[in-house]
Amino acid sequence: MTQQADATHPDLVTVGVPTHWYNLAAELDEPIPPHLHPATREPVAPEDLAPLFASGLIAQEASTETYIAIPEPVREIYAMWRPSPLIRARRFEQALNTGARIYVKYEGVSPVGSHKTNSAVAQAYYNSIDGVRKLTTETGAGQWGSALAFAGAQFGLDIEVWQVRASYDSKPYRGHLIRTYGGTVHPSPSDLTEAGRAILASDPNTTGSLGMAVSEAVEVAASEPDTRYALGSVLNHVVLHQSVIGQEAVDQLALLEPGGADVVFGCAGGGSNLAGLAFPFLREKIHGRSNPRVVAAEPAACPSITQGEYRYDHGDVAGLTPLLKMHTLGMDFVPDPIHAGGLRYHGMAPALSHTVELGLVEAVAISQHDAFAAGVQFARSQGIVPAPESTHAIAAAAAQVADDPREQVVVIGLSGHGQLDLPAYAEYLDGKF
Repeated sequence: MTQQADATHPDLVTVGVPTHWYNLAAELDEPIPPHLHPATREPVAPEDLAPLFASGLIAQEASTETYIAIPEPVREIYAMWRPSPLIRARRFEQALNTGARIYVKYEGVSPVGSHKTNSAVAQAYYNSIDGVRKLTTETGAGQWGSALAFAGAQFGLDIEVWQVRASYDSKPYRGHLIRTYGGTVHPSPSDLTEAGRAILASDPNTTGSLGMAVSEAVEVAASEPDTRYALGSVLNHVVLHQSVIGQEAVDQLALLEPGGADVVFGCAGGGSNLAGLAFPFLREKIHGRSNPRVVAAEPAACPSITQGEYRYDHGDVAGLTPLLKMHTLGMDFVPDPIHAGGLRYHGMAPALSHTVELGLVEAVAISQHDAFAAGVQFARSQGIVPAPESTHAIAAAAAQVADDPREQVVVIGLSGHGQLDLPAYAEYLDGKF
C-alpha cells in the first residue's frame, strides 16, 4: 500500500512512501514451514524468541496479516530517502544491444547507501518502545552494521557489531561508518565471546563467516538483560520490512509499463533484498495482474539455492538460533572470502526458500569475475557504481538479455552503491581476482 503520486520524469519515476508492509506469506496457499526449537523440534513460541527480539518483531515473524501498518515514527525516517528511484537504464540497454526495457530500483540513495536501512529503522523502533538499551548484530560487507548504527542513533540505542573478518580487513570504511554513527565494531570471530574463542582455537586464521558473527552477536544479546539482537536478513520480519522496495517498484513501473514486469532480478545472500523487491511482484502474479519471472542471482562461491539442500538448519555456527527450513549449504560452511560480503551466508531466507520450492522463484549462480565485469559495464554506461552484491543481479540480467532483440520489461534490484567498495573494483581492474 502506497500513497499515489505522479511520474515526474520519463526515466526517473516516483510514487508515495508505502503506508504498510506487505506480507506475501498471508497469500500463499501453502504456509511457510515454522521455525523449530532446537531442543524440542517443536514450533517456536513467542516466549522462546523473547530473549532475543522485540515483542513487535516477534508478532510480525508469525503474522498472517496481508498488510501491516508502518508506524509513523518509522515512516518519518523512511521519508528521508523514500521513495527510492526507479530508473530506466537506457544507456545500459544500448551497451547490451538489447530490445529489453531495463529498469533499476535503486536503494543506494538511503543514508548508508543500501536497502538495509529499511529494516534497521523498523527494528530499532520496536526495540526502543520495549525499553531496550543495546542491540547486537552481525554484518558481512558492513552495510547492515552501518544501517543499524544509523538507526540506533535515531532512537538512542547503543549498537555493537561483529563484522566478518574478511570484510573487516578488506572494507575498513564500513567500520569507520559504523563508528561515525556511534556504533562499536569487532572483527569476527573475536576473543570477546565463547563462540568466537572456540572458533579461533580450531582455526586461528579463519576468514570468518556470517554464521560465526551471528553466533557471537546472539551470545552477547542472550547474556545481557537490557540487550536484544537484530538480524539483517533471513527472518520473516526482515523480509516484511523490505517489502517497501517492491511495493514502490510495482507502482512506479505501472506508470510506464501497464503490463508490469516480464522478469525481476535481484541478488540473493540471506534473501531479504530479493524478497523485498520480488514479493510485491509475486502479489501481482497471484492476483493475475501480471506474470513475471523472478530470478535470484547468488554467488557461485556461496550457492545455497542452486547447490544447497532444502532442510532445517541453524542460522549460525554455534547452533544458538532456532532451526529454519531453508536452502542451506550447512551451518559450518565457510565460503571463500569474495568481495560481495553481504552474500556470504550459508542459508537462504525461509520465506524465499519456500517460494523457490513453490516454483515462484528460480536461481542462477554468478562468478565473482562475471559480477564485477557487469558492474563495471553498468558503471561506465549509467554512471552508478553498484555494490558488489548488486553486480550479481546486473550480471544475471545482462546474460539473459544481451544481443536479444525481443522487447521485455526487466526490473533489476540495485540494492546499494559501491562507493565504499572501490578497493574491490580496483582488484578486478588490476586483474588480481
